[in-house]
Amino acid sequence: MKELLNILEAYESLQHSPTKLALATVVKVKGSTYRRPGARMLMTDADATIGSLSGGCLEADVLEKAKLHVMNGKAQLAVYDMVSDADAWGLNQGCNGIIHLLLEPVTHPQGALQFRFFHDCLRQQKAGVMATVFRVEGEIKVHVGARVTLSEDGTVTEDMKEPFLTSALLEDCHEALKLGRSANKEYRLTHGSVEAFIEFLSPQVPLVIIGAGSDAIPVARLAKELGWHVTVVDHRQAVLTKERFSTADRLSLARPEEYHEKLEFSPHGVVVIMTHNFLHDLEILRHLLPTPLRYLGLLGPKQRTELLLQKLDESGFHPTEEQRARLHTPIGLDLGAESPEEIALAILAEIQAVLSRRGGGFLKNHGGPIHP
Repeated sequence: MKELLNILEAYESLQHSPTKLALATVVKVKGSTYRRPGARMLMTDADATIGSLSGGCLEADVLEKAKLHVMNGKAQLAVYDMVSDADAWGLNQGCNGIIHLLLEPVTHPQGALQFRFFHDCLRQQKAGVMATVFRVEGEIKVHVGARVTLSEDGTVTEDMKEPFLTSALLEDCHEALKLGRSANKEYRLTHGSVEAFIEFLSPQVPLVIIGAGSDAIPVARLAKELGWHVTVVDHRQAVLTKERFSTADRLSLARPEEYHEKLEFSPHGVVVIMTHNFLHDLEILRHLLPTPLRYLGLLGPKQRTELLLQKLDESGFHPTEEQRARLHTPIGLDLGAESPEEIALAILAEIQAVLSRRGGGFLKNHGGPIHP
């Protein structure tokens, strides 16, 4: 996410300049590769690059291809076979896979279309799906780089000339939006076939940190390094300052009873409670346990949480078993964390594992591929 934000910011700063731009996107992989589909690199005719496509073995060659063939021309597909013994580019440095890259001139209308889509997803906090054609065979009125986009509010944009293909792509976009996953799809038409990358793009992870103590500072800072959208909430104006939370996107001065009117908690939301205040945590849990969130974590030992849940039960609020199971506490992965920075790492590592639907264990104990 941080990488795509950097690419978007670079594009926005250069789009009205005479600088020529090209974008390389990993659209399909086979075997072991360093990056997965959706990885991108923005390139300029002055040899500047933002983003990465591999561990460093492809970037120079991709930049040369873009400068020679793409920046003044059409979108094209480049395939890098890192499996073959005939290492044509002298690039084989340990990867054992095949990488399909779509290279596009950003000034082309298709390039502008996708950057508008990135802007809507990242700046307006909307999920969306973009279907991009990267291979065309036969007599089909579709070009490499043609697109259909679908935002979570139902807005559709497209530049196709094949109604049947547009309909099929849009159907798969709806499915990807429902599942929250990207996919490669092949479509066979009367006069040929088309392959497309159906890319699910989530908005920035909206992290709300409740509590502005010193231990919240590294959580906010590290979350921004990940490209997340960070809100810090506290009722104490003295600690809720831009000087202390310089990287946060938003600071919200609010007490628990004011959350309904001052804060929004979306189904995409991630909340970390670290107030160190028992009575405040009671009210926060009363408010948030029934709220659909992707992640809800509470700092503190298990015995404290059990007492909080007991007090809620005694007050007439009875958390369901599902609500109890959704609450992550003690918060974080077991990394042996002690310092505030180590604890922040453990917290964010657990959140990342939950968002990725992974267990957070050692990769060396993982029997299959790293990426499902």
